[in-house]
Amino acid sequence: MEKYLRDWRQDALNKHQYESAIFVGDKLLALTTDDKDAFWLAQVHFSTGNYNRAQSFLSRGDLIANNASCRYLAAHCSIKLGKLDEALAILGDKNPTHLISAPGSARQKLRHVDVNARAGAKHYKAASRSERVPTSEERDREDSTSLKFEAGMCYLRGVCYAKQNSFDRAKECYKTAVQIDVQCFEAFDQLMSNSLMSPDEEWKFLESLNFDTIAVANNPSLSQEAAQFTKTLYTTRLSKYSRPEEFTAATETLSTHYSLASNPDILLSKADLLFTQCRFRAALALTTSILSDDKYNFATLPTHLACLHELGERNTLFLLSHDLVDTHPQEPTSWLAVGIYYLSISRIAEARRYFSKASMMDPHFGPAWIGFAHTFAAEGEHDQAISAYSTAARLFQGTHLPQLFLGMQNLQLNNLALAHEYLNTAHDLCKTDPLLLNELGVVYYHEDSLVEAIRAFRGALSISERNDSDRDAWLPTRTNLAHALRRLGHLDESLATFEDVLRHGTKDAGVFTAKGLVLLELGRSWDAVTVLHEALAVAPQDPMATDLLNRALELCESEDGVLGIEGGSGDFLGVGSEADEEEQELDLKISRLREIQQNRVAGRGGRRRRGGGGGGGYGEPSGLEDELGGESMMVDSDG
Repeated sequence: MEKYLRDWRQDALNKHQYESAIFVGDKLLALTTDDKDAFWLAQVHFSTGNYNRAQSFLSRGDLIANNASCRYLAAHCSIKLGKLDEALAILGDKNPTHLISAPGSARQKLRHVDVNARAGAKHYKAASRSERVPTSEERDREDSTSLKFEAGMCYLRGVCYAKQNSFDRAKECYKTAVQIDVQCFEAFDQLMSNSLMSPDEEWKFLESLNFDTIAVANNPSLSQEAAQFTKTLYTTRLSKYSRPEEFTAATETLSTHYSLASNPDILLSKADLLFTQCRFRAALALTTSILSDDKYNFATLPTHLACLHELGERNTLFLLSHDLVDTHPQEPTSWLAVGIYYLSISRIAEARRYFSKASMMDPHFGPAWIGFAHTFAAEGEHDQAISAYSTAARLFQGTHLPQLFLGMQNLQLNNLALAHEYLNTAHDLCKTDPLLLNELGVVYYHEDSLVEAIRAFRGALSISERNDSDRDAWLPTRTNLAHALRRLGHLDESLATFEDVLRHGTKDAGVFTAKGLVLLELGRSWDAVTVLHEALAVAPQDPMATDLLNRALELCESEDGVLGIEGGSGDFLGVGSEADEEEQELDLKISRLREIQQNRVAGRGGRRRRGGGGGGGYGEPSGLEDELGGESMMVDSDG
């Protein structure tokens, strides 16, 4: 009769006929009084949302105190009921670190890891083995099922701390959960999706995991392959800024050896990599292919929405956001989509309202926080933007994007010291973001560290070219490089760089004016006249282009007019007292322009990330203001 009732209960569960399962399970428990049957009945009640009834069954006898699985389920019920203190009382406040398994010395490396990476991993592995508690006899005595529930309880402990905004404690709980049971993907996913670790930390953590503990039931010979397969899967979830070669090799292995080329998670990992490389069209193609098969894949939607925003697909954003709100109003991603749509059409107040709604529905939803902060940046409300970005930086300590945006806001406020500090913090987390290098270059430029500025701009361009990103996306950085070269006195190289920018179809009066200034400094007055006329054709009222054009025409009329250069600073030197008077007059005009037009940084475009991420926001490469101070000398990234 017991077997009959258990089979009946399982059949009802398989068909999601929970009332039948409860009816049969209740009779089975009365017949056997077995703790396992009580646990199963509590699980059925948990599945139906009857958390209080589930706890009542678990409270019978000493089930919670003596059984790890019952303790796990009871704590999970308390979390669902919002009783975090009660859940922590059930779970305890200490992680069972004695159950952590250190990596075995015979652990195999994945074939695609290069020699240097292997050497670094071995060095780290040796260090981690000396720091961590070695595998103990107590762990050896634990059966695998008990270990999995202990890891699950570490995960639930982390969930409680995260809901209480104790992110450091939550991070340690998640790490311990994966170290006890490497197959506890829930905890691993929390670490990765919430950016609780820096890119370097993520890779070190992956190397510290003991994948040898994975065992294939009834076929031990497959355990080693299963361990390598699991590690390869985890590799695709790590940061895309660090070790992109290993990430690419991992996805190729999964695609070719295991036929996972069209798997949504693998495609999403590839799309994330393309997005970080500013290859938005290619990333959008991948996310679109995922959503064509799984229309409501909410893991994919933040990246998909960000790509649509970057590419200006407003109609698509409108239709998608309406569909998501109609079908899934309880999902924060639905309201994120609405916020991004309003941001794309410059209705900032509405965008802020919906970003705020998404963040209230899920306080740990990174894209909503970043989007919320972007709305203040879009309106020039720098103090509020800094406050919102600071909250995002506190919530998501493993991503460099909030620190980057904080640096950009302080740069626009001309707080160079604070901007430099935030950007250096972001650089410590991620050294391969070309936007970050561009912003550092802007800071160096304003600090008159021109050699450092040029090195930063060239580094940004080198990384963007290596990533095969859209060349047009980095024209502001190329323009910044040309400005820095001009100020350093490398006029020929500066002129060539400005011409390279203009060859790509840029119609920006500031770029034309800057090129005209370089030509004047080189003594090519007639060429400067032509270029400055082009600048005025784009912006007829541009004051800086007008003043420079008048000066160039005067130089062309005077046979003895000479343009002198001091360190490439753009000062005009004439011959005789008349030239001195003209120079003073021009300097007076420039001073007036400086008073009228305050220093600013161009770049209120839409560039950025999902974790950062997903909101699609304001972070396009900044342009430099030329030392002549006019607004026309700026690079307008919006174009």
